[in-house]
Amino acid sequence: MEIQEVIRYLKEYDGPEIKLMEVCGTHTASIFKSGIRSLISPKITLISGPGCPVCVTPTAYIDKCIEYATKDNHILLTFGDMMKVPGTEGSLSDMKGKGAKVELMYSPFEAVEKAQANPDITYVVAAVGFETTAPAYALMMQQAVSKEVKNIRLVTALKTVIPALTWICENQQDIDGFICPGHVSTIIGSVPYEALAEKYKKPFVVAGFEAEHILAVIYDIVRQIEKGEHKVKNLYSNAVHDEGNPKALNVLETFFEPGPAMWRGLGVIEGSGLYLKDTFYDGGSRGLDKDMQLPAGCSCGDVIVGKINPDQCPMFKTKCSPMTPFGPCMVSAEGACGIWYRNK
Repeated sequence: MEIQEVIRYLKEYDGPEIKLMEVCGTHTASIFKSGIRSLISPKITLISGPGCPVCVTPTAYIDKCIEYATKDNHILLTFGDMMKVPGTEGSLSDMKGKGAKVELMYSPFEAVEKAQANPDITYVVAAVGFETTAPAYALMMQQAVSKEVKNIRLVTALKTVIPALTWICENQQDIDGFICPGHVSTIIGSVPYEALAEKYKKPFVVAGFEAEHILAVIYDIVRQIEKGEHKVKNLYSNAVHDEGNPKALNVLETFFEPGPAMWRGLGVIEGSGLYLKDTFYDGGSRGLDKDMQLPAGCSCGDVIVGKINPDQCPMFKTKCSPMTPFGPCMVSAEGACGIWYRNK
């Protein structure tokens, strides 16, 4: 079917109201930049899910990173999108301004190089992400172990998507279908969604990131719902294989094991965290299950699970902005609040 026919069908759709969740923050950004909401019927609602790893990271994790950054002979390495996430008493950016030792990294492998060059300093890596980025940390650990580098620690907030989608299906019954994350699916494949589709009777369709890809997925899900179907489909087959990436999955299994993890806005989800098997290199990642209260009026928790859109938060574009964020959804490039702020 030609893309114009797809757009015409979606624009003219006049059936029962349908609510679809795009799980990935990159999809949210693409939907805004492409103006997709203006191309579909008002009876088809798109909501953002917990597909931003920074956004679901609990306050206690930030506090742990700050603890290391202020410790003698320790340096914290992090990606830039973590710098402004609020902790209990400030962000990493705030603490760096007060003398905390925080350095930006562009690749986890920098930690191995720095640790080798400075054996008297312990380099603590803030390892945050989903299955997309977790293999890079596993390969970093493989390199550190093979080179016998001992002055590295990981504080992990690595999470897996399937347990979170299970939580959403159990607790948000009004969602009719899911636009599955393209990046994560390149690692895990499309097969893991099959059990969810069968149990909860909802379509799960893997999407790429171009506007045509997303429109095609929305069309497919709407048509499935109209037919009473609940299939898993992979419409990003040039990058996603049904069984995923075996090499990436194998290196993950070698260095990490699952355990309970706190998701901001969702709570503790069993088996959703990835933790180092080699506890020598672990910087105290387990037990960071305290989801500190956000400032009064901040609705990040409701945004993350799709209960409200960012512009329904009373702080949106008033007290909360990318320069003065109250919650993590406004900070990350994949955070729904930040995306809405920049594009709406």
